[in-house]
Amino acid sequence: MKDIIIVTGASRGIGAATARKLGSKGASVVINYQDSEKEAQAVLKDVVDAGGQGLCVQGDVGNENDVLRLFELTQNHFGSPTGLVNNAGIIGTSKRRIEELKVDTMTEVMRINVIGTLLCSREAVLRMSERHGGKGGCIVNVSSLGALTGSPFAFVDYGASKGAVDTLTVGMAAELAKYGVRVNGVRPGMIDTDIHASAGMADRVEKHGPQMPMGRAGLAEEVADVIVFLLSKESSYVTGAMVDVAGGAR
Repeated sequence: MKDIIIVTGASRGIGAATARKLGSKGASVVINYQDSEKEAQAVLKDVVDAGGQGLCVQGDVGNENDVLRLFELTQNHFGSPTGLVNNAGIIGTSKRRIEELKVDTMTEVMRINVIGTLLCSREAVLRMSERHGGKGGCIVNVSSLGALTGSPFAFVDYGASKGAVDTLTVGMAAELAKYGVRVNGVRPGMIDTDIHASAGMADRVEKHGPQMPMGRAGLAEEVADVIVFLLSKESSYVTGAMVDVAGGAR
């Protein structure tokens, strides 16, 4: 059975690297994106050139109708998904302390990072779980080292949202273990992607990367390698695990 994997937020960064890696394994990859159509199409080309199949689907993971459409188009184009990577997420727009948080920012971070993960997971389980007539599958949730540190003095709302993702990973893994669905997570640390620039901190990797125990920031491809492993048969007895991809940082 060919792998059919939905990767949310796959037009850039870790999501794009994961989609490309899956394409090189011959998977059918659904590339979800919200705004960056040009970048998503470029990832699609890379997936196909690497030997996989692909489909780009625009959609906001925090919007239920968009999520339903994402899964419907996947089903119509490739069939039932065998895997889901909950990668879509936002960090916010600027460095901020708890007393500086605005309700609009808090709400948007939780809507995308938490509600989006819940909605996509629900739809994946309805199609993959043996309890609902599915053939099993895998879910990998992309969390953050901020779930452990709390992201103080910078992004406490983001850290809280990723803490929720960690808890969801453990809970879903326990619920679904008997029904053929494995659920795991990765916690990236300081990774060299443009998410830092989108938060108004373009020099963050250059400034803090050398302070990591391994002396550098990580690459999106290094996180993707772990995600693809957790989706594969090589991790068949792994569920409920959180893997830190953080170069030794804690």
